[in-house]
Amino acid sequence: MALKDFHLKQKALQLKRFLMGSAGRKKREVTNAKKPSWMMPAVSHGYYTLEAFKSPAGYEESNSDFVVVQREQIEELELWFLGVFDARIGDRVAKYMQSHLFDKNPKESHVRAKSKETMRKAYLGARAKTRESTEDTHAVGSVSAMVIDGEKLVLANMGDYRAVVCRDGLAHQIGSRNNQSGKRHWSQRFFKGNAASTRQSKTSDLVVGAERVDPDTEFVILASSGIWEVMKNQEAVNLIKHIENPQAASECLAKEASNRMSRGSISCLVIRFD
Repeated sequence: MALKDFHLKQKALQLKRFLMGSAGRKKREVTNAKKPSWMMPAVSHGYYTLEAFKSPAGYEESNSDFVVVQREQIEELELWFLGVFDARIGDRVAKYMQSHLFDKNPKESHVRAKSKETMRKAYLGARAKTRESTEDTHAVGSVSAMVIDGEKLVLANMGDYRAVVCRDGLAHQIGSRNNQSGKRHWSQRFFKGNAASTRQSKTSDLVVGAERVDPDTEFVILASSGIWEVMKNQEAVNLIKHIENPQAASECLAKEASNRMSRGSISCLVIRFD
């Protein structure tokens, strides 16, 4: 029995040395370790859409926003793609993501490394095609989120559509210098639109950002211009932060915007991490 215990201790010592290695190697081992599924936050969502009061100038077709909720399983990776898109953008971003990422059966490492760049290209391509079909592009907006294994959050917004993250009760927006807390820095990039006027250039900006989903990340609001023209980021967060059901939270935001006589497109999608 003593000899058996000796061999077990030797194996345990060898395993400890293997996991520790040098300081740099230890860091890589911890970073790349995959969390078991029970340690990952559950992702739930809900959305609510109201018809806008009037169509944008020069746009005669239906002006209802296009809402996307899609779940993909790539190897052991759970991937969510969710978004609210201007009717003129429609399903163009979603189709690009499908054909250039999801349908290619990528490796997990490729998804993690290329998700932000793929999102950027999807938006730029959709915006370019929209300009070919209509002259009124300054008001075109869209917003989307990609949740990778409940650990990484990739957000993109364009025009007056916006993504707001609630962390520990505080509102945070990619691309904003007026966040409630400065402790978190987004990995973000700005992509200017080639517009003819100052107003058009400003509202055509595309912002893509990414960050890790931490224990203090509570929920994300993806909403159209009709929400944000009548309420501020923190105001929207305060309104729904005590509503655990994301469907009820989305409906609450949309109806509040309507009650405040918002004249824009009113669509809201809430993603909650539990």
